[in-house]
Amino acid sequence: MTVTMQINSSLAIITIDNPPVNGLGHATRAAIAECLKGAEANPEVFAVLLTGSAKAFSGGADIKEFGTEKTFAQPSLPALIEQMDAYTKPIVAVINGVCMGGGLELALACHYRGATSGVQIALPEVKLGLLPGAGGTQRLPRLLAMETCVSMISSGQIVLSDQLALSTAQSSTQSTLFDVYEPDPQNLFARAQDFARDIAAVRPIPRVRDLAANAPIKSDLFSTARSDLMKKSKHFPAPFACLDALEASLTQTFDEGIKTERAIFQRLLQSLESSALRHIFMAERAAGKIAGVDANTPLRNIKSVAVIGAGTMGAGIAMNFANVGIPVQILDLQAASLEKGLERIRNNYQSSVSKGKLTPAQCEQRCALIVGVDHYAAIAQADLVIEAVFEDMQVKQSVFEQLDQVMKTGAILASNTSTLDLNQIARFTKRPQDVIGLHFFSPANVMELLEIVRGEQTAADVLATCSALAKKIKKTAVVAGVCDGFIGNRMLEQYTKQAAFLLEEGCTPQQVDHAIEAFGFAMGPFRMSDLAGNDISWAIRKRRLMANPHAVYSKLGDLLCEQGRFGQKTQAGWYDYQANDRTAHSSDLVNQLIKQYAQTQGIAQRPISDEEIVQRLVLALANEGRKILRDGIAARASDIDIVYLKGYGFPLHRGGPMFYADHLGWDKVDSLLLQFQQGHQGGTWTL
Repeated sequence: MTVTMQINSSLAIITIDNPPVNGLGHATRAAIAECLKGAEANPEVFAVLLTGSAKAFSGGADIKEFGTEKTFAQPSLPALIEQMDAYTKPIVAVINGVCMGGGLELALACHYRGATSGVQIALPEVKLGLLPGAGGTQRLPRLLAMETCVSMISSGQIVLSDQLALSTAQSSTQSTLFDVYEPDPQNLFARAQDFARDIAAVRPIPRVRDLAANAPIKSDLFSTARSDLMKKSKHFPAPFACLDALEASLTQTFDEGIKTERAIFQRLLQSLESSALRHIFMAERAAGKIAGVDANTPLRNIKSVAVIGAGTMGAGIAMNFANVGIPVQILDLQAASLEKGLERIRNNYQSSVSKGKLTPAQCEQRCALIVGVDHYAAIAQADLVIEAVFEDMQVKQSVFEQLDQVMKTGAILASNTSTLDLNQIARFTKRPQDVIGLHFFSPANVMELLEIVRGEQTAADVLATCSALAKKIKKTAVVAGVCDGFIGNRMLEQYTKQAAFLLEEGCTPQQVDHAIEAFGFAMGPFRMSDLAGNDISWAIRKRRLMANPHAVYSKLGDLLCEQGRFGQKTQAGWYDYQANDRTAHSSDLVNQLIKQYAQTQGIAQRPISDEEIVQRLVLALANEGRKILRDGIAARASDIDIVYLKGYGFPLHRGGPMFYADHLGWDKVDSLLLQFQQGHQGGTWTL
């Protein structure tokens, strides 16, 4: 039963009970409609209270039905709201906990609303490339200032009921979102019942639709909002469409505005951008499901963490745990390195204080949770230890052999390796079931992605524990199998390989970067390499060539590094840089180097379109992703998309490399790959 109704002193109390957030699935909508019919037909009932069980009024659409035909099955949410508009008895929404999306639209259709403090109020549909489709853009401006509506609906951000209650109380308009506001959650329902009795005989019953929308205080509100959106949301039509619908509430009748809203909703629903964002929404939830690991697997208790290595990566990893109150020890055998790492952490936190993101007290609290140590015995009692040392197997072997000797039984031993064989690392210990890969992305205290690498003997409870811990430290985790580079860097190898081949054929670094950035990437491959350090990819290439001497790579990156052009840190890489300035300037030396190399290798250079650049780079990712799926390294294509969206700057509005290829059509992809096979270094393209 997703909805219950009881009659109490002539009040019909309808309670939505569809855990965890009382989603408005088809069965729930149908049950609300039936309860309303029953209450309306009951002569003893003079008013209805609509509320939600536990800690939510309603979080909106039921994600279990998301994207299925049940989403629009009758009664749809608009149909349910029409039923409420024609209702002959007053309905009071008693809003608790969470009231979002369709849940808020349901509350807006009630005749009165009561709320308590701390309720999360939002219309977040724009985050899925949509707008509220059940009257939200037309009813909310009849209750709140248009400035507030523009901010809430075009951003989808959550606003607390306390703030809205204050803003409406200070408004010069007669409308208000809450007719009853009770700060104490324990008293809300009693006050709502008293209120319902007081207004039971009031006629006509007030309807939000009969109010006039609140005109903006400043006449340029919408033009200014559109200008701001162009700076941050130019690839997404939904925020602009939200403004169009809100403007319609001022220029059209309510019924016309509803038709306008619905037409825009249907248009957005068919858009590629919305499809991509909805794909991402579901992909994020699917990523947490680990094959072979029961959701009820008991977790290991992680009360303390140790990190090996006080470099940039180790320091960033440590901050993630201190941020959520978990004590961290950083082990580095070099005193100078340890001191520098701790100083880096403090500087990062103090920078957050200067930006107003942390208070000085929070800074000190987090710094106090991170302690430096210089010997392995000091970390023996840590529940989790994460190695973040140099990417060399011999170095890893030394670390894990020592960890195996000193760490307590049941401790989780994790490696931050980005490319090396985790199974080999696990064999350096006598407890391979406790070994796992936790591949953080740099800067580790900022980047959202965490690749959890599952070794062939990694225990289920270790996987489950690390997955839960990822959520605690606010990371999006994707589980990967063991191969060279796992998911992200295995695909990146093909991407960067093709980028270098494009240079051999006639592109400049800036042309390649410009094309892929125009496609939507945050940063092109050559600017990205300069930022990370060209010497890092150089070392990886040398290791891979030792393992596979027949592997094909462009020699351009090696020639660059042989000249000491390691990127921003040397003020010279694929681009030239100036001191204390990250701006990439075209390098005549590099462009000449590329031309000379092509001449000596007998490579005929030619004009290359931006379209070809994008196709070769993006399809290199998708094609390797397909192989990763075949090899069982990733559980789902959507997991691969999450890796690239969260870790590598793939544009959100494109949905990820696998989504992009799906939309293009794999037949089309394979046709293009066959064309690429006929071109320069065509043997590197294999289906």
